[in-house]
Amino acid sequence: MKAPRRPRLTRRDRSVCAALAQARVSAGLTQGELARRLGRPCSYVIGIEAGEHRPDIVEFIELARCLHVDPASLLERVLG
Repeated sequence: MKAPRRPRLTRRDRSVCAALAQARVSAGLTQGELARRLGRPCSYVIGIEAGEHRPDIVEFIELARCLHVDPASLLERVLG
């Protein structure tokens, strides 16, 4: 049986993932450290940053808060 196809990420989706990765680096955290703060496996953070997983809005807010970044400000950077 084939695995279900993952939806393709749009350019804006990839921008969200890149903004989260940049915020993590700016916060001085490794992917593992962020994963521990989230209580998730490191593969979760890696998947987001690699564009393999698009965080939903609740996940996005949780990620931003763990990075001590205002979710609205982070989203504004992406949306312009």
